[in-house]
Amino acid sequence: MVLFFCFPVCIENGDTPLTNERSLVKMEVQKEIVERGLPVAVTKTKQLILEAALELFSTRGFDATSTGQIADAVGIRKSSLYNHFRSKEDILDTLIEVLTEEYHSRSLLSVRKDTDRHESFSVDAVIAQVVGHIQFLLHDSHISKVRKLMTIEQFRNPKLARLQTLHAYEYVMGHHISLIRRLVDEGILPDGDAEAMAAQFAFPISAWISLCDRQPEREQEILSLAERHIRQFFKVYTARI
Repeated sequence: MVLFFCFPVCIENGDTPLTNERSLVKMEVQKEIVERGLPVAVTKTKQLILEAALELFSTRGFDATSTGQIADAVGIRKSSLYNHFRSKEDILDTLIEVLTEEYHSRSLLSVRKDTDRHESFSVDAVIAQVVGHIQFLLHDSHISKVRKLMTIEQFRNPKLARLQTLHAYEYVMGHHISLIRRLVDEGILPDGDAEAMAAQFAFPISAWISLCDRQPEREQEILSLAERHIRQFFKVYTARI
């Protein structure tokens, strides 16, 4: 069972006043812990370290973040951090493990695998599915931060490069190839190259999600564009039936 913990941020005795930057990071970490917390049954300090590391890695990058900065953001001494993690790489490995678990437990691309076969599809149902998934990707703070981290680090960190390929390409293609084949089987779409059709359907949406990461104020614009894109996709392909 996935457990979600909500812990207050604790500061060890003897800390000096925080700088403005440390205060901002600390406030963000505290907000994240209060709202949800990471899905891992660990001590509260370990969880705070993971939250702080994700916040810093996703804004500064992995290489530019030190264990001292992570400890400062949590409000503990650097030596205390090593009671929970062997190294900065160990923190990253743990983040990847627990956030991958969270993604698979909640993502449309994973959660619906067992239920799709029992459902029928319509254009409106597909639109609702896709728009809901876009909103999940944009507003789930953990998923959003991991996506930004992978974008920053994909050309420097082989482990994150592989993860980026897995999540941004292989999972997306696998899910949408299955979707296209279901729609063909149900007579909604004509038979054709499922891989090419899946790419035509999915990757404009991926590009719009990236755009919204850079310009979040354009969310309603891209949601509207995604709906129009899906309707046009079905209009073009169903005209061939």
